[in-house]
Amino acid sequence: METERGEDGLFQPLLFLLLLLGIGFVAKNQSIIIASAVLIILRVVGADEKIFSTISGKGINWGVTIITIAVLAPIATGEIGFKDLISSMKSPYAWIALISGMAVAIIAKNGLTLLENDPHITTALVLGTVIAVAVFKGVAVGPLIGAGIAYLAMKLYEMIV
Repeated sequence: METERGEDGLFQPLLFLLLLLGIGFVAKNQSIIIASAVLIILRVVGADEKIFSTISGKGINWGVTIITIAVLAPIATGEIGFKDLISSMKSPYAWIALISGMAVAIIAKNGLTLLENDPHITTALVLGTVIAVAVFKGVAVGPLIGAGIAYLAMKLYEMIV
């Protein structure tokens, strides 16, 4: 029986989300489990039409803000201060970490551009993340850095081909 949204329009996304939920359980990936479950619930209760466009448009920025708050929390609690910063800069590893942090932020910026301009690439990124977590015991660090690395690889491919 066809629904208002069309049979594929309702059931295909639910099946896909249920598959991701199952993979999340198998991989023991709490982020995928929570994200899939929330999206399934929103879809089933019919709140998806109003909420999904907002989440798609602003969700990455919200996530980046939450991650930034988490990273800055030790400064707010006093665990990290100017003394720690100055003393760490005497270590070559701190300089490597500083440069790495800058590189990752720049790479992630390009990833954000890629996700905004080519959102279907997110599917491949999610699949790659799920496979890495499930098979190789990797850590899901989010789509931005994956998209950034993909962006760099695509640009390299374009230069070669």
